[in-house]
Amino acid sequence: MQQYVRTILSALVTLGVHVFGSAFGVCDSRSSERILIDGSSTVFPITEAVAEEFRSVRRDVSVTVGVSGTGGGFKKFLAGEVDVVDASRPIKAAELEVARQNNISFIELPVAYDALSVVVNKNNTWTESLTTADLKKIWAPDSQGKVTKWSDIKSGFPDIPLQLFGPGTDSGTFDYFTEVINGKEDASRGDYTSSEDDNVIVTGVAGNEGALGYFGLAFYEANKSRLKVVAVDDQRDDNGQGPQEPNAANVESGQYSPLSRPLFIYVKTTSLEKPALEEFLTFYLDNANSLVAEVGYVPLSQSVTALVKNRLANRIEGTLFSATSGDSLEAMLSNQAK
Repeated sequence: MQQYVRTILSALVTLGVHVFGSAFGVCDSRSSERILIDGSSTVFPITEAVAEEFRSVRRDVSVTVGVSGTGGGFKKFLAGEVDVVDASRPIKAAELEVARQNNISFIELPVAYDALSVVVNKNNTWTESLTTADLKKIWAPDSQGKVTKWSDIKSGFPDIPLQLFGPGTDSGTFDYFTEVINGKEDASRGDYTSSEDDNVIVTGVAGNEGALGYFGLAFYEANKSRLKVVAVDDQRDDNGQGPQEPNAANVESGQYSPLSRPLFIYVKTTSLEKPALEEFLTFYLDNANSLVAEVGYVPLSQSVTALVKNRLANRIEGTLFSATSGDSLEAMLSNQAK
């Protein structure tokens, strides 16, 4: 399975995810139903792994998994073009309004936890950790044209050009990172190499000594031999935890703050009229935790998984995140459970 996961991740480079639509779909002439999925490159490895397993038991169903970023996926979802959207962030208020206008109801299903990983080149010997203040200094909009060398970040860092790589603006990872690091969603310097294809970021950082980038944990786990991960010290509220690396233990304990987050799939309620889709989603939730771990993300707890399954079984529509809440994912799910 691990080799299969690596194949999924590396295939995105060859095929080009910006126009990726159906390269992994199986178009069996016997197919009586089609399940169309698009969205986050971060969530893609989970959904494609589930889809591959599902195809082995339902070869008569065509499952197509595309990648256009969370924002791009929601555009297709809200236009009625796909049944499911992979999302690395909750649905936005503006997207909720489009859903209302287009009379599209949906079920929001958390499927895993992620730890956004800050990475540098393997030859970088000077950076073991960065604070959230350092990351803001690097990525803030007013740093463009000013923070151009490593020595601009912190005293003692070398006078080496800083080359930045990160997700594009259609990425939910971009939305999340900019909000928690820069204090406002979409607030970011623009002079960096951006892509919705995380493998472009991997290649860029691996090929430039002065590079820094960020993306989901699975892409670091799949490329450990090529990259160096940076521990992050959350100094926003003096929590005293010190530098923490992105890993399952730190996500589960809450110590990898603020760069840990849930990952989702959103399902159009009317699409559940397709019997194969409900079967696929049940299969997804039954098998996600083992496949999530294989891919390199952090599985949900058994209690949270049970609440997510209840959400699907009882067709609990809408989002858990329509209002700001400091509650845990389990608490929010429990509050909405029937």
